Amino acid sequence: MATKYPPFLGSEHAPVAKEEAFFHVIPVPMELSVSYGSGAANGPAAILAASDQLEAYEGGEFPCEGGIYTAKPVRPTAAKAKDPEAWLHAIEKAVGEALDCGAKPVMLGGEHTVTLGAALAYKVRGEKIGIVHFDAHADLRDSYEGSPLSHACVLRRCHELGFPVAQFATRAYCQDEADYRAANPKTLFASDAETLALKGPPTPILPKGFPKKVYVTFDVDGLDPAIMPATGTPVPGGLLWWSTLFILREIASDREIVGCDVVELAPIPGLHHADFTAAKLTQSLMGLMR
Repeated sequence: MATKYPPFLGSEHAPVAKEEAFFHVIPVPMELSVSYGSGAANGPAAILAASDQLEAYEGGEFPCEGGIYTAKPVRPTAAKAKDPEAWLHAIEKAVGEALDCGAKPVMLGGEHTVTLGAALAYKVRGEKIGIVHFDAHADLRDSYEGSPLSHACVLRRCHELGFPVAQFATRAYCQDEADYRAANPKTLFASDAETLALKGPPTPILPKGFPKKVYVTFDVDGLDPAIMPATGTPVPGGLLWWSTLFILREIASDREIVGCDVVELAPIPGLHHADFTAAKLTQSLMGLMR
């Protein structure tokens, strides 16, 4: 049976043409390099399905009233279905189309590698953005399991494109990643999960000089497994819901969020709350982009 990709929040908002939409929601069912639990390819469809249960009224306003265009699932041709570069090219094209329409891209993954495709679209257009990264893992490895395009390398590849990176909630990383952080103190910043839990978010929330325009990439394993068990690599000690929203709101109060993605949801059959949490997180991010 074919996977269904309903429009995001279609129960509350009629879809609009891509040229008229404030948001382009872009599902990307990419899953080539997951290294523990599988199922991330099913994440985009699950988020879209769960979005039908959201309320249009969120945070004191209607964050999606500017109009939503939900793109068809982004993927390369069948012949290149296992080629990560082909996936990245297809993602870059879809995100670029959103930017060229004057819309804000909201990408739904899929494995975390999809973020590199979005970063390439901003790079090609000369956009001066910073990347704000929520994740249990630093994703700063130079290579993982033989691939420099693994999900475990994605933020290193984005940083190498010239984008400063601020990381939140990381709590699992290797010596290679720690060394890379130490070698790039002016453009790579971290607020690890333990520091956030014991001392709270930094003040200011982002470093002085960090770009005014930011792209938020949110791996759902940045959340604690107590509220987000449906992910391939859960790690104890993550963010809880209101702490997450506080940090995101602080970021939005001082920066313009120009795009975002929510990635690495691996749905568990019959466990609705995780899918709904990912959909709610997506809607909350959209509200902060208004």
